[in-house]
Amino acid sequence: MWPLKWKKREQEYRRERADFFQAVGRLDRRSFMKIAGTAGALAAAQSILPPHSFQLVDVVEAQTAEKPLFRFAYISDTHLYERTLNERFVKATLRAVQDINALDPQPDFVLFGGDLAQLGQPAELELGKEILREVKAPIKMMVGEHDWFLDMGERWREHFGQPQYSFDHKGIHFITLMSVNEKDFWTERKMTPMERMLTVAGLDNSLQSRFEVGDEGRAWLRRDLAKVPRTTPVVIFSHSPLYKYYEPWNFWTADADQVQAMLFPFRSVTVIHGHTHQMLTHRIRNIHFHGMLSTAWPWPYAPEGLPKLTVQMDRADPFDEADGTGDGTIDVYRGGYVDKNHNLWSRNPLTVSRAYLESWGRTNVPPAPEFKSY
Repeated sequence: MWPLKWKKREQEYRRERADFFQAVGRLDRRSFMKIAGTAGALAAAQSILPPHSFQLVDVVEAQTAEKPLFRFAYISDTHLYERTLNERFVKATLRAVQDINALDPQPDFVLFGGDLAQLGQPAELELGKEILREVKAPIKMMVGEHDWFLDMGERWREHFGQPQYSFDHKGIHFITLMSVNEKDFWTERKMTPMERMLTVAGLDNSLQSRFEVGDEGRAWLRRDLAKVPRTTPVVIFSHSPLYKYYEPWNFWTADADQVQAMLFPFRSVTVIHGHTHQMLTHRIRNIHFHGMLSTAWPWPYAPEGLPKLTVQMDRADPFDEADGTGDGTIDVYRGGYVDKNHNLWSRNPLTVSRAYLESWGRTNVPPAPEFKSY
């Protein structure tokens, strides 16, 4: 039996849901804050447990006297459909924006981790752009395969610029890498643009090739890194993981080994990736890897190939649409390594610290899941 307060909350949810449908249909800058507030209320009403606020546990002082150099936040893998087809993913994206805007102090910038759209439709990308415009902090955009393969990036470039770029911030060199190129599997099969898009959108579709940075992308990366001293910390944003996780689901970057070889000479490298919709942690030599949560849905962990340093999140509750999803923040230290703070919407926040990775998992071990993932 639910407590009386949650019965009342459920009644409020039913009333407010109708308001949400009307509001999202006329989404614009003036109506955004009203919709975001409704989205937050809807999310709270659907959770049996009271929702967690975005108050991440501060473990930095307990680990070391060194303070982070700065913090940035992320939103990733929103997979927006047109607003008339799916209000849930819109609502989740609005919730993430509200989370980030509530941070005090504000992050130095916000990374969008790719897959803004579900099928690369112009209306999907335009809706995402309109929502993300309300983020207070500057946004750094990264493309995902769902944004790209309908028109091979034409609309993405129109809205957000080139898919590869770099910038420097407080002594750290950041690189946004286009890592979801594929070899041409569509021309010989005479696929339409939508058939190509649907093939790439399939998690286990065997017709497509594996993701890769590609010859041109690696050449661009080599030129960019040539300008960076080896002592400068490097942070890479990559939609796909820059290692070979699980090939059947295309949790895989075919030329990851070649990219890693370019990064090994640097003192410290951190890779922040999307695509897998999971808490993932990995280390290869000097490179630390962290996966981002999705706002849309969680993927299960692969049956094999899971990195040993990954602390799995509990398996998602199928009756809670927000479980296993969320957003987060990343605390960057002067040496370039990071504390990765996961803001899980239906669970307690969890931090994977730089100390955990630097010790190869011997210290600062995050809590193990209560319910093992499928």
